[in-house]
Amino acid sequence: MISRQFITSAKMSKLLSLDFEVFGTVQGVFFRKYTQKKSQELGLKGWCMNTDNGTVVGQLEGESTKVEEMKRWLQSTGSPQSAIEKAIFRNEKEITKPSFTSFDIRK
Repeated sequence: MISRQFITSAKMSKLLSLDFEVFGTVQGVFFRKYTQKKSQELGLKGWCMNTDNGTVVGQLEGESTKVEEMKRWLQSTGSPQSAIEKAIFRNEKEITKPSFTSFDIRK
């Protein structure tokens, strides 16, 4: 019989990848820098960058529980001076290994 603890740890180790876009006052308020810092704290890989239409887009990869925590952060917290209207997540999928080695800010 498989223990409950084993099942929980197996779920935690599932790796996810997803794309995100955050709308609102997210440029000129250190949003990318705070996103990078939070991602590094959670052990996530990927990138983020400003867009010409005033949003921040990016990609996240990591443990499903950490990705879910980051999704909540992107929807509701952000940088201290940001005002998030909404965050959209696309292309969420399970992966076997990360494509990125760190979380970078792209220009």
